[in-house]
Amino acid sequence: MTATIATVASGLQTRLATITGLRAFASQPEQISPPVGYPVLNTVNYHRAYGGGLVSVEWSIYIIVGRYTDARAYVALDGFLSTSGASSVRAAIEADKTLNGTVQTLILSSATSIMPQTQGDAEFMMARFDCTVHC
Repeated sequence: MTATIATVASGLQTRLATITGLRAFASQPEQISPPVGYPVLNTVNYHRAYGGGLVSVEWSIYIIVGRYTDARAYVALDGFLSTSGASSVRAAIEADKTLNGTVQTLILSSATSIMPQTQGDAEFMMARFDCTVHC
């Protein structure tokens, strides 16, 4: 397995793209048109096993749901936060834990930091999901 940052980001984008209606990107898009999702690299951990054989990479997956004051954004957020279902980020990401054979495994451990995101003069609702990828 030869996982690179680019191939993992692309694999996460592919998994996010399985959520109907979600615009998926491999990195943060320049313009936001919700709903949108993308991964961001946080940390690379070396030497996670004897002899340095396991590298784990921490990612944040951001889902920007809609305008912060729009009641429909709160309804959509329920689907993204769910553990299963057509809109579930967890179900979409963990449906292929090897990202098509690119990595050993991954886990989407939590959804945190549900907060506003300001871009230009608009305020959007955003949720951050924590994902650990073992390469």
